[in-house]
Amino acid sequence: MKIAIVGTGYVGLVTGTCFAEIGVDVTCVDTNQSKIDALVQGIIPIYEPGLEDMVHRNVKSGRLKFTTSLESCLNDVEVVFCAVGTPPDEDGSADLSYVIEVARTIGRNANKYILVVTKSTVPVGTAQKVRLAIQEELDKRGGDILFDVASNPEFLKEGNAIADFMSPDRVVVGIDSDKAQALMTKLYKPFLLNNFRVIFMDIPSAEMTKYAANSMLATRISFMNDIANLCEKVGADVNMVRSGIGSDSRIGRKFLYPGIGYGGSCFPKDVKALIKTAEQCGYSMDVLKAVEAVNERQKHLLFEKLALLFEHDLKGRNIAVWGLSFKPETDDMREAPALVLINQLLKAGCHVKVYDPIAMEEGRRIFGDTISYANDMYNAAENASALMLLTEWKEFRMPSWSVLRDKMLQPIILDGRNIYDRKEVEDLGFIYRCIGY
Repeated sequence: MKIAIVGTGYVGLVTGTCFAEIGVDVTCVDTNQSKIDALVQGIIPIYEPGLEDMVHRNVKSGRLKFTTSLESCLNDVEVVFCAVGTPPDEDGSADLSYVIEVARTIGRNANKYILVVTKSTVPVGTAQKVRLAIQEELDKRGGDILFDVASNPEFLKEGNAIADFMSPDRVVVGIDSDKAQALMTKLYKPFLLNNFRVIFMDIPSAEMTKYAANSMLATRISFMNDIANLCEKVGADVNMVRSGIGSDSRIGRKFLYPGIGYGGSCFPKDVKALIKTAEQCGYSMDVLKAVEAVNERQKHLLFEKLALLFEHDLKGRNIAVWGLSFKPETDDMREAPALVLINQLLKAGCHVKVYDPIAMEEGRRIFGDTISYANDMYNAAENASALMLLTEWKEFRMPSWSVLRDKMLQPIILDGRNIYDRKEVEDLGFIYRCIGY
């Protein structure tokens, strides 16, 4: 089976590589010539555990290819996945210009039946816009070529994307024809031989499922952060509360960890887009508006705790930061709490020194020489008045407290992810602040 994936960002590259891994002939397409040149040379533009080796293996086998020309491969493939970006516009709605341009390119160049599958996260109704764009271009040519449109939203977790794709808990597919369903069944069956969990539904429902899923998870995070903040005020321990409610089978434990807010490429963008979609339909998503407000407020919390410790006298102080990426196992800093916090520290006149196992280059791209970059986690803490943990990388979980104490000017730890035992850290002579207790 031959397919094309348009877009070699996070979703497109992982999707194409994983399909190639199970024997599909995949051509990944991107208009960025330098990115394609790098991929051809084996240089991977994103960090995802296991992805680089898988790309190299499938390029070598000939199952995975890269090009800047969709036109050149269009009539050799049965399915085209659109995995281009849908960045938020200023009003929070999704920018569909790249998606529509892919559709128009297909309409201008297709010479046989093709299934066009939207993999990008798009608002309800996008498939119909894609269908119209393709048909408009076909009509201009006077062509009578049949095609189908489908929706296949992704549910990949950065840092665990390959496992999520190769062994999914479900695959959601929106279709409106038997032929499209047959093609998607054929494509996904190798992943699901032991438990065939493809959920077929109408296209609008598939488009909505992606936004609903991410918004639900974002809601759980903001809810727990609100509870954590209240716990501090009433003297409760949020970790005990989390354990108590997470034991309820109706609730479960996942996404109930308090911290300094969610970030990344999905939750912030998708919550905003769903709010905007509702507004366009004359409806107000009041719960999601609160979710968004709580999350933005939470990103400022650790700085407020630091300011209180020093009675708002922060100018000239050295502050160490552990973690830049929005979560472990990725170099993605989009909407990361670190962006808000570091800018607050700089505005307050602090000297900031950061360390992240993977995201240092991304940090340099964003902050340049306004901050300092450490060689390792302990180097970041040298002469620091406080250490702020923002990302729960594994190597941060069991530091040498004695080494850390010797490096720091003042023994102050602000834990934005609640990964340390408060009593243990305080017994070692540190001042410790975290979220929710």
